[in-house]
Amino acid sequence: MRRPRFDQVAKLTCLSEPRHQNISNPFRAFSSTPPILSWLFPKRGHKVKSRKGRPRVPTGGSVRGTTVVWGDYGLRMRDHDRRISAKAFQIGADTIKKRLRGLKYKLFTRVCANIGVYTSGNEVRMGKGKGSFDYWASRVAVSKIIFELKGELHEQIVRDAFRLAASKMPGLYEFVRKGDPPVMGITKVGEGVTLEDMKRPRALLPSEATAARLPATAPS
Repeated sequence: MRRPRFDQVAKLTCLSEPRHQNISNPFRAFSSTPPILSWLFPKRGHKVKSRKGRPRVPTGGSVRGTTVVWGDYGLRMRDHDRRISAKAFQIGADTIKKRLRGLKYKLFTRVCANIGVYTSGNEVRMGKGKGSFDYWASRVAVSKIIFELKGELHEQIVRDAFRLAASKMPGLYEFVRKGDPPVMGITKVGEGVTLEDMKRPRALLPSEATAARLPATAPS
């Protein structure tokens, strides 16, 4: 005797149920809630191979991303720009969470690993394309805020958490508070240094130094 198919069993079950009973499907065919985006990889994926590129250099006097915005304390890069992998960011974030376990806080990330890094195997000749995808990375400019913390935390505990995270990530970092002056390049704005002075193409020289550089000409 042949066993009935699944759709026939479902049809017989629906016919045996009373018509006034509303049977709702517990599984949703689709979700209107947007998926949670991760800061360790972009939404688009690696469909198009990205260029190697260079980190952003604020040559026009920009101080964007050098101050604490959402939290009370921040971790800022202070040596020079570089490309940091998503794995290094994840290790730094996990180190902060492990140090602050059991405390009330909120961690903000100011970077996104949206640059794909492609590598070729060992002993491969030049050419033949960029290679296969290896990992995600981010171009971090100098004086860029990486992490921010907000919550009922003592400053010394936050300093210790940021110190542990900075020791496991490439580069040199510094601890900043909310309200600290911005940084243009590697120069901190404040204490007599203004944005207008930093945006000036060159320092004004006295007239004596300017006259001394002029070539001497004999009177005609």
